[in-house]
Amino acid sequence: MEQICFELENIEINYLDKEILKIDRLAVHQFDRIGIVGKNGVGKSTLLKLLTGHIQPTQGKVNRHVEYGYFEQLEAPNGNEADPRLLGKLQVSKKQDFLSGGEQTRLKLAQVFSHYYECLLIDEPTTHLDQEGISYLLDELRYYYGALVLISHDRAVLDELVTTIWEIHDGKVNVYAGNYSEYIAQKQLERTQQTQAHEQFLKEKNRLEKAAEEKKKTAEKIAKASSMSKKESKAKPNRMFETKSKGTGQKALQRAAKAIEHRVEKLHTVEAVQEERPIIFHQASTLELHNKFPIMADRLSICAGDNVLLEDVSFQIPLGKKIAITGNNGSGKSTLFQTIVDKGPGLTISPKAKIGLFQQMSYQFTSDETVLQLLQTSSTYEDGFLRSVLHSMRFVGTDLQKKVQSLSGGEAIRLQICQLFLGEYNILLLDEPTNFLDIHAIQALEKFIKSYKGTILFISHDKQFIANVADGQFHISDKKLIQK
Repeated sequence: MEQICFELENIEINYLDKEILKIDRLAVHQFDRIGIVGKNGVGKSTLLKLLTGHIQPTQGKVNRHVEYGYFEQLEAPNGNEADPRLLGKLQVSKKQDFLSGGEQTRLKLAQVFSHYYECLLIDEPTTHLDQEGISYLLDELRYYYGALVLISHDRAVLDELVTTIWEIHDGKVNVYAGNYSEYIAQKQLERTQQTQAHEQFLKEKNRLEKAAEEKKKTAEKIAKASSMSKKESKAKPNRMFETKSKGTGQKALQRAAKAIEHRVEKLHTVEAVQEERPIIFHQASTLELHNKFPIMADRLSICAGDNVLLEDVSFQIPLGKKIAITGNNGSGKSTLFQTIVDKGPGLTISPKAKIGLFQQMSYQFTSDETVLQLLQTSSTYEDGFLRSVLHSMRFVGTDLQKKVQSLSGGEAIRLQICQLFLGEYNILLLDEPTNFLDIHAIQALEKFIKSYKGTILFISHDKQFIANVADGQFHISDKKLIQK
């Protein structure tokens, strides 16, 4: 029998009178490979910290039976220094740490892997990692002999490493057998079954309501006939028995109608599957580009100090396409984007190009506006559409009334993505936009990109994200930009 590594019993975690997690019983066994999924803020990291003891439950207990290793998520930072090249109300600063984000992640992972633990608890390890770093992670965990509990926004990593999914939804943990793709298939089946059950519920409800209505109408007809019979019975006393019989029939029908209505009330209500409003970004005619290739390079070279990143590179970016730029950390991807923004030598940029840039930096809004007000003042879209875009990026309910200057780093990143796609641009450069997004927000970003009419270049190490949205791909290797 497999050893139990962790056991949670009668757990409740509350914050400011709000229930975050409620778990009757949940266990991690010796060779479990568990992926934790759910929207940002539902309690994924909280659940890991509960297992480690970094967080104590409001009630209940956690039993720990093994030595474990813990990799804590790198937080999305906030910045302070203004950069006029970006959106006017947004401040940006680059972290001045000695190690890059990717190097910090690799170091923390190496420290975890330097010792054998019977269980590993790992929170978002692929943030900032390039493909080489992700391969290192997969090599270490693929054949790891022990229990693994993993939070990741990289769907390919979840597919590779886990055999069970813990989905956190409305404070509960729902358990699904299989990897992430198998979990998605099960969720789709649930949606299909819910749709069928909802249709059956409506059909039965309508049938019963119609039956009740017919009995009421019949009872009304009997009542009218009975009224006429009463008048006639005064003149002809032998009709009195017939009138009483009709009255009895009327009451029986009324009782039957009420019984049917009671059955309607007792029906188990099945809600309809909520379909999100489609996001379609328009583009003003004044922003239309007519160049077949709005960005072109002819023997472009890029240096960082004495370090040559790209040498004699030539390429053409087709109009309206979504192009992925890949390469290892430090290969020059972000520098290439900045060179395009600066319209550096060796580049030919369409004269009508309006370029929006999302950078791998720290974000902090300084405006006193609310989330919704910020988009209202910087966009030509109607409020309903703005709300749909914000909802896609998980700004719901009172989130729309938050002051933007109080947003967390992750929230500020999601809001800037919204602002870019709603802005007066026809070319977008997105530098690792999926960092610090959960899977649901990444899927929303995929929809944004697919429905965007302009040209998009994006840097990413997420294979699934690239496969889902890219029309083409360029890879930086050995100072060259190679079309794949």
